[in-house]
Amino acid sequence: MKHILLVFTGGTIGSQVEHGAIDTHAGAGFQLLHLFSQHYRDHNQIKFTSLQPVQILSENLHPGVWQQIIEAIESQDLSQFDGIIITHGTDTLAFSAATLGIYFNALKIPLLLVSSNYPLGNPQANGLRNFMCAVAFIRQQRQAGLFVPYQNPGQPMHVHIGTRLNSCLPLSGDFISVQAKPYLRYENGGFTVLHDLPPRHTPVTGLKNRFAHILLIKPYPGLNYRCFDLENVDAVLHDLYHSGTACASQQWGQANSLLAFCQRCRQNGIPLYMAPSIKSAAAYSSTQQILASGGKMIWNNSLEAAYAKLGLAYASFTDIKAIDDFLDWNVAWEQV
Repeated sequence: MKHILLVFTGGTIGSQVEHGAIDTHAGAGFQLLHLFSQHYRDHNQIKFTSLQPVQILSENLHPGVWQQIIEAIESQDLSQFDGIIITHGTDTLAFSAATLGIYFNALKIPLLLVSSNYPLGNPQANGLRNFMCAVAFIRQQRQAGLFVPYQNPGQPMHVHIGTRLNSCLPLSGDFISVQAKPYLRYENGGFTVLHDLPPRHTPVTGLKNRFAHILLIKPYPGLNYRCFDLENVDAVLHDLYHSGTACASQQWGQANSLLAFCQRCRQNGIPLYMAPSIKSAAAYSSTQQILASGGKMIWNNSLEAAYAKLGLAYASFTDIKAIDDFLDWNVAWEQV
């Protein structure tokens, strides 16, 4: 008998369709467990203890929701469980997977986030299959840490390292890992390793269940940095184009140059970080100029992992060296 802590948070997997609108529903958790008992052969070998700290659509997620989820999990005696499953919406799944994966980096049991592309009443929904994969993962005593099982339509079921999950592809319901490298494939009741996990590092201690205010900026042609208010911002995270670049030219004026924005951040005492980018022997001149102007790179991390690490770092540590060391550390397999 395996004992699983089941944490409901809403999302599409926790929703139903009524009058043409998809919204969370109090009975969705019961529906998931009912479908599980109908379709999972050894369902009587699983004991669930369920919690529901929040019930929201994941597009409405705020870092305060992570605090509630963490508090609910930490209120339990985790030594009594063989694993944890959190049901979650797809819109912010990658951000939650990165944040919870890094926060729970010392967890000694598997923690899996399970989502669905459609409400469970839809025959095309993958939520039940994703959930059954998560249960099988725990039953087979797979690796401790945070993982996300997800089956894209027409593809095999994959298990992703939580801190390496990209946000869902636009105009699609598909999820992929960073560099398209999922951890496992699940089929016929068994798991196949696709990419080995590196050894786990010494756990990071001292993380607080709080999240700093991180301003996330995405690049696009004509971005005007004067639109951003830096009041009450702890740090800035600047997304980058796929080659690890952003506009460093002042040809179009300082309002459109990241170099000038770096200077403004320095004048306000606000650190500016960038991601994602792979560290290599050479970089574009634009990237080199931004680094020379005081921007810091969070190398080899996805945008979601970088956002999670910054939010936790600036809420947990006050010493800049401790923050930089934490950002450089491969906390929960987030570095590729």
